[in-house]
Amino acid sequence: MTFKFRDLFLLVIPLILILVSSSSYSSESSIAPKKLVYIMPDSKIPFWHIMGRGIQSTAESLDYNIKIYDTQNSAKLEIQFIAKAIKDKVSGIIVSPSNSSACVTLLKLAKNAGIPVVISDIGTESGEYVSYISSNNKDGAYFIGQLLSKKLLELGWENGRVGIIAIPQKRLNGQARTAGFMQAIEEHGIKSASIKQLVTWSTEETYNFTREMLKNHPDLRAIWLQTSNIYKGALDAIVDSGKQDEVLLITFDAEPEFLELIPQGLIIGSAMQQPYLMGMESVKAMDNHLNGKPVEKNLQLPILIISSENIADKLPVINKMVLGVEN
Repeated sequence: MTFKFRDLFLLVIPLILILVSSSSYSSESSIAPKKLVYIMPDSKIPFWHIMGRGIQSTAESLDYNIKIYDTQNSAKLEIQFIAKAIKDKVSGIIVSPSNSSACVTLLKLAKNAGIPVVISDIGTESGEYVSYISSNNKDGAYFIGQLLSKKLLELGWENGRVGIIAIPQKRLNGQARTAGFMQAIEEHGIKSASIKQLVTWSTEETYNFTREMLKNHPDLRAIWLQTSNIYKGALDAIVDSGKQDEVLLITFDAEPEFLELIPQGLIIGSAMQQPYLMGMESVKAMDNHLNGKPVEKNLQLPILIISSENIADKLPVINKMVLGVEN
């Protein structure tokens, strides 16, 4: 009897260990890894590249696997990447859509799949999302418009006109920038010349727009660029037209070269968004949502109004949050 019980005991114990081991393995394998996707419009534009770095750094610090997709401003690629994210069963999607109307479709697809979405910049015309992280584009444009207006008044150029080279006005952020800037210059009685919307986002396109404005408006005294990466096209056109002492250049956002161009006066000032910070806040919002914590539905981050007078003091913030220089 003792022998049989011992044999049974020796036989059962290994079976129990196997079952426990299998149960443990099954439990561990059922825990899906935390996966996030960031879909950006164009990695060639430094603003999006910097935002992507802020997203990647923060996601990795919170133990997420993160993949970044570049749609190259293609609505078709946006749909493909959303479909891939859904197929991969990601935990959440962060998106900077190509435009506000296209974002509606992306949100519908994600909602049907039960995947939460955080929008980082640009915005949407409708749809459900966890949080919209943006800059206060209207205020930023208003204050840079105030800076330009005061400079024109100082120079006695208040009767001159201002040309605008704009990002697409289908985007909510583009509409806000135009509205804020126009409000500022109109308060000072300064008139606009014309507005040209970017299509190719190239230096060549900006050069041609600038030359056209200079030719068609002899009283042109300033050009405002609603984005920063095209600045060289505008500067070259002004110089080639012999107008470097007659036409001011002012921008939105920033490039590393601005740290020298603004103190030199080649660019009067810039309203600088903080894309690295926007990326950080986008991931934090998603992480809070996934962990059942409260999330601010619409978070607007401040825009830095930078001129030669304050650029030295703001340099640490510019380097990290605007230009994405990681120590």
